Amino acid sequence: MENPKAVCDGGDLDCGSGLLLIIKKAMDPLADGEILEVRSRERTVADDLPAWCRMVDHEFLGSEPGDNTTRYFMRKGSQQDLTDELEAAKGYKWNVRVQAESALTAKVHSRNHTFVVGQPADFGSKVDAPSAIDYLLGALASDLAVGFKAQASRRNIEIDQLEVSLKAGLENVLFHLELEDEGSPRIQEIKGTFYVSSPQLEEILEKLWENTLERSPIYQTLKQTIKIDIQFSIVY
Repeated sequence: MENPKAVCDGGDLDCGSGLLLIIKKAMDPLADGEILEVRSRERTVADDLPAWCRMVDHEFLGSEPGDNTTRYFMRKGSQQDLTDELEAAKGYKWNVRVQAESALTAKVHSRNHTFVVGQPADFGSKVDAPSAIDYLLGALASDLAVGFKAQASRRNIEIDQLEVSLKAGLENVLFHLELEDEGSPRIQEIKGTFYVSSPQLEEILEKLWENTLERSPIYQTLKQTIKIDIQFSIVY
């Protein structure tokens, strides 16, 4: 392949989850005819990237194996303005539709997925459906886990294993259940541990963790009203 003018690493992202915006940002400073190299570990990119290049008038030059990645090469076509795409991404709105179901449950419709949510104050170890609080903790934990892995993949940082454990309690669950008239049903505190195993240096992993917290939508929203104490633990 010809020598690229610039290189961008999409890690494990696919074309539908942010990779194209990364490519467009890397492509924008290039002059017409200059070559961009895109590195990716996501297998669907092999089919989707050539199709996208045809649609936006870039020339797809081919691919070759790289160091734990596939290297894709494209020649920039006519000058394109990135402003509209970035503004569209900034203005994106998530949308869910919820229907009340029988037995104190609700059915949530989110894009092409549907899931059932049970009542918050169900103290059994086995339930018919996770509660809204379970989903809240799951949203925070998964946002951090996926965010950490996505950032690691874009930096070619190897992650062997990753696990997040969170727990939370209400300030007064009896107020929520209408068994007491004083107190608050709000979540009092979220505590837990973020475990990661990697051959990378500790200071690099810790910096990655700090950046993950800084860029996490769920963490940055919740920490405004809830005390969050998540310990970062590197496991060997």
